[in-house]
Amino acid sequence: MVITGATGFIGGAVLGALLRGGGTGDGGHGSGPGDVPRVRALARRIPAEPRDAVEWVRGDVSDPTSLRGLCEGATAVLHLASYVGSDEALGEAVNVAGTRAVMAEAARAGVPRVVHLSTAAVYGTGPHRGITVDEVPPEPVSAASRTRLAGERYAREVGAVVLRPGIVTGPGDRWVVTGLRELVERVPATWDGGGALLSVVDVGDLGRLVARLATGPRPVPSGVYHASHPEPVRIADLLGELAALGLLPPVREEDWSYAACLEALRSTPGRASERQFALVARDHWYRSEEIWRLADCPPGPGPLARLAEALGWYRRSSGAVG
Repeated sequence: MVITGATGFIGGAVLGALLRGGGTGDGGHGSGPGDVPRVRALARRIPAEPRDAVEWVRGDVSDPTSLRGLCEGATAVLHLASYVGSDEALGEAVNVAGTRAVMAEAARAGVPRVVHLSTAAVYGTGPHRGITVDEVPPEPVSAASRTRLAGERYAREVGAVVLRPGIVTGPGDRWVVTGLRELVERVPATWDGGGALLSVVDVGDLGRLVARLATGPRPVPSGVYHASHPEPVRIADLLGELAALGLLPPVREEDWSYAACLEALRSTPGRASERQFALVARDHWYRSEEIWRLADCPPGPGPLARLAEALGWYRRSSGAVG
């Protein structure tokens, strides 16, 4: 088993799921049992306290020479490393050339299962409501999503299972709750009725899914799959749960139209853009039930139910209000 990006947000959750038995069980994060696979993890920096069950290999997906022999003897390759910033050149190096190099190594070694992590952000700004894979053409609008879509090509050429999750929450999240807090402060009302439906998945549940794809008894057919929880989340419910946990200020009971929300956003400077606001204030729901069914992996109770389990993480990472 080879995994790239094992020290990252999603990769760390996948590694944890593999070491707990490969994503078996009824949807609990600690569920098992199962045989623990042998894991070879690629990392630019070896963790200070590496796990005994993991063979760490120093390397970088943007340096093809460091990948030589990485996939030899592997039963699966999980390519989870990605660049999510705004530098187009880095995106090309990691998400395009890096993916090409990893897939070339997997093909050279004849690895039977390959999983590649992409993102639903490749569709761009919606609204999108309950769409299936490529029901609308991808129209990425950021450097990260453009290059991740381009990288999918190389994964698809080797017959990989390509996953497009939406919003990912849970331990390790440094973007979602922080961004929502800013938006609630800049637009302190219910956003256009609060009914926007979003594709969201808890990182632990996504980790179980990826582990199951790598270790399950039956391989899932190659192709692209949405990989959020099958049930979409209303933005009002997400903000309400985060406020109830003390991670966001409470939302006023006033209901502002989308145009009024944009006016408020423009009048209060901040890091989040109008495009980023649209991603959570308007429908961005991608049907995801197929991959959980094919993997025979219970999706769990849903991301809202998982937030309380992640409360300690969010508080430690300065997520609490007040």
